[in-house]
Amino acid sequence: MKELLKDKKFKMLLVALFFVLIFEIMSLMDIHFNDIVEAALFGLISIAIGYRTIWSGIRNLVKFNFRSINTLMFIAICGAFYLKQYPEAAIVIVLFTLGEYMERYGIIKSKSAIQSLIDNSPKTANIKSKGDRPIQEVTVGEIVIIKPGDQIPLDGKVSEGTSFVDESMITGEPIPVDKRVDDIVFAGSINKQGYIEIEVTKGSKDSTLSKIIELTFQASKARSDTQRFINTFSAYYTPTILVIAALLILIPVLFLNGNFNEWLLMSLTLLVISCPCALVISTPVSIYSAIGNASSKGILVKGGKYLEDIGKIKAIALDKTRTITHGKPIVSDIIPLNGFSKEELIACAAGFEVFSEHPIAHSIIEKAKEENIDYHKVKNFEAVLGKGVKGDCIVCSDTHHVLGSLRFVTEEHNVKQDIVKEVERLQEQGKTALVLSTDKTVEGIIAVSDEIKNDSKNAIEEIKALKVVPVMMTGDNYKAANFVGSLVGISDIRSQLLPEGKSNEISKLIFQYENVAMVGDGVNDAPALALANIGIAMGSAGSDIAIETADIALMNDNLNLIPFLIRLSRKTIKTIKINTIFAITTKFIFIILAVMGLSSLVMAIFADVGVTILVIINSLRLLNYK
Repeated sequence: MKELLKDKKFKMLLVALFFVLIFEIMSLMDIHFNDIVEAALFGLISIAIGYRTIWSGIRNLVKFNFRSINTLMFIAICGAFYLKQYPEAAIVIVLFTLGEYMERYGIIKSKSAIQSLIDNSPKTANIKSKGDRPIQEVTVGEIVIIKPGDQIPLDGKVSEGTSFVDESMITGEPIPVDKRVDDIVFAGSINKQGYIEIEVTKGSKDSTLSKIIELTFQASKARSDTQRFINTFSAYYTPTILVIAALLILIPVLFLNGNFNEWLLMSLTLLVISCPCALVISTPVSIYSAIGNASSKGILVKGGKYLEDIGKIKAIALDKTRTITHGKPIVSDIIPLNGFSKEELIACAAGFEVFSEHPIAHSIIEKAKEENIDYHKVKNFEAVLGKGVKGDCIVCSDTHHVLGSLRFVTEEHNVKQDIVKEVERLQEQGKTALVLSTDKTVEGIIAVSDEIKNDSKNAIEEIKALKVVPVMMTGDNYKAANFVGSLVGISDIRSQLLPEGKSNEISKLIFQYENVAMVGDGVNDAPALALANIGIAMGSAGSDIAIETADIALMNDNLNLIPFLIRLSRKTIKTIKINTIFAITTKFIFIILAVMGLSSLVMAIFADVGVTILVIINSLRLLNYK
């Protein structure tokens, strides 16, 4: 509100309102000036304050366009002048203009969180040995100097130095992140401590920050279902009110011998109070405020439709890896069998996994590096989706090997019962067991574990408290998946799923619950995310695919943002409903009063503007919803 009081136009409107109210009070006290003087004075005030509304009303009437709010106001002003209610006419146009100004303020204020991204985005980069340059001129591969306290201008990777970086502008997380050589950094982040140099990996238009800004503004333009309904309703509402207002004059005057001026005044009062400003403004201000609030916490919502829909879900499917767990598995158990050593088991397994991008493969590679074990060389490598890998190990005399799940190995040959029991024991501890086997002999078992996020259990409890059923999906075996599910409070487990299997499960959930959300990493889960009513990509910072394809992208790995988002959605829908009911009820009361001749033009316009302002204030509260 402080910004408004500093605004010159707002001050001018308040002065004009004060001035015309004095004349209205004088009019009520039967103190009048010459009609010509009053008509000229209030005519000038009306034109000076509301010339845009008046001109728009004239153009609409010439074009026979009766759907505009400005048409209602212009007819009301002309009618008031015809009835020689000059102060009332001026009050109507001043208050209507004030209401419109408050609407614009509400829209701007609701977009403030989005606008701050632009205002605070970096404009120049300090290029090594070249000095400052506009970020638009910096090319991929150039080295940028980042001093303590500097804002990182472009996406890149650290090429020299270490520091702690505040990424809250991107991820919403306030705790600075440790950055070292080869770590990724994002444009808009703040270097909090040490001197670092970064190698630019994306141009200014392709940076994560630029994509967030672009998509957030696109989201603010995309209409929700409620917005579309309100706009369609308003398009028919205004002409209907004009017809009712005309009938309110014609029927009493033509058939009931009523006084034309009296019924004209009632009709004009009806026009003014029926103005749908509060109805039209409530939804966009609420949606913009909620989207702005979400973006400040690292949640990128693609549009009002998705914001509304997430609050309607009855079930939510969560991929285990990177959503419930950290997605960074580590080798927990190395069990060599049949004469193999631990070193040979890791060396041979690493030789196969070096070709894979799977997180489990990375954990085995890291273990080999940690133990300084050289990988075995492999030929005829083949990856079998969702099962494992196979090929020939050159170091092991070109013998054919299979590395993967127990089920995958048993497809190749029989496995002894004691090995099956050992695998089951590991799975019951929530671990993923990989079996390395030759044509007939199991050479060992490598188990990996993925730590559950600290916030997973609390987030799942909150989701269930919101009457949403959590479902866990994973490619893991049932026992390992069930162990993780029991720790976080999920009873509905869908395990041993290939990517297409996850899509099939989403179809089943939609059939069962109708409205279903899917949470995944936005890359491996793309088909399932696309099939769900709402696709949510987790930990999307730096992932162009996730940001582009998901309906909602979480820029960090905080699972608590999911229940917050559901609450925010429901609060937004509730706010819109309250605003709509309040506006319609108030207008209905004043419409009845107008028809009964108990409401004046001034009362009507005060009620209309008052409702609009209260609706805006209520909607803006969503900016600070927690």
